[in-house]
Amino acid sequence: MNPFEVVLIPGDGIGPEVTDAASRILEAAGAPLVFQVHHAGLSALEQGQEVLPESTVDAIRHCGVALKGPCTTPVGDGFTSVNVQLRQRLNLFAAVRPVRNLMGVSTRFDDVDLVIVRENTEGLYSGVENQVTPDVVMSMKVATETACERIARWGFRFATRRDRKKITVFHKANIMKLTDGLFLRCARQVHQDEYPNIEFEEVIIDAGCMKLVQDPSQFDVLLLENLYGDVVSDLCAGLVGGLGVVPGANIGEDLAVFEAVHGSAPDIAGQGVANPLAVTMSSVMMLNHIADTRENLACREAGDRIKHAYNLALNEGCLTRDLGGDLDTSQFVAALIDRMEAQGT
Repeated sequence: MNPFEVVLIPGDGIGPEVTDAASRILEAAGAPLVFQVHHAGLSALEQGQEVLPESTVDAIRHCGVALKGPCTTPVGDGFTSVNVQLRQRLNLFAAVRPVRNLMGVSTRFDDVDLVIVRENTEGLYSGVENQVTPDVVMSMKVATETACERIARWGFRFATRRDRKKITVFHKANIMKLTDGLFLRCARQVHQDEYPNIEFEEVIIDAGCMKLVQDPSQFDVLLLENLYGDVVSDLCAGLVGGLGVVPGANIGEDLAVFEAVHGSAPDIAGQGVANPLAVTMSSVMMLNHIADTRENLACREAGDRIKHAYNLALNEGCLTRDLGGDLDTSQFVAALIDRMEAQGT
């Protein structure tokens, strides 16, 4: 079987370290991939390119799949988020973040198994901001029926395929009656007309956040607009150990970008201590996506090997420093490869 071409975006800060680690794990697992390296973010600017080079966008369109490290986003000024640009230019409308407890990672809850499905292209992240007067600025929240229906339908289809039982919409339609009202009405309609088999629930977002930290086991799949999905997905990551143990994907009709959802952590860049687990877990999501969309059994098998290896390693106490252990990046990679070799990989 010919290897599958995948774009690799190393990213900034610890990005090159964790994506290199994931690449070594993928190779050890026998994943039939060949990487095309392209840049975005500060690393692209340092090479004299635009923050999101057209060559990087074109490569993703050509390959259909990318694995991405974290890219730095300036706070308060500077260039627009690379992540937002990628999602909008490639129409990656569904952000998907599974959040579950991992063996060996101690948290306050031991029964977390959630999936956050977030609309990824509009809302307040549309970037429509104006200076009204010298001391007044305005940001516009954009909602379209097309995008609201699309993400609702995608979420219900995902829940059905993954044998999930319930979708909960987090909203603020009691206050934002037009934008959040549209999002909520579209979700209701898709449920009623197409997926009555899935249990459906509506929760105002502030009450929903309280309920999450009281008892996350009462939720299954969460469906949210863009800003809410961003905030709630990080909140949920905190229930299971933080952003270092949670994978993420941005999926469109024909394209998908899988990424570590944590930041670029420039304060520890180059020290060899970054946790590569999040991007490794994202690479497993990528392998499963390729297996589903390209009928590539070898990718599924490689993903299963990696998942079994990191579950085993974590359960046996192989933890990086952010999780309370003492392993550096290379030692964690070695722990996973050792366990894959013991499986007969």
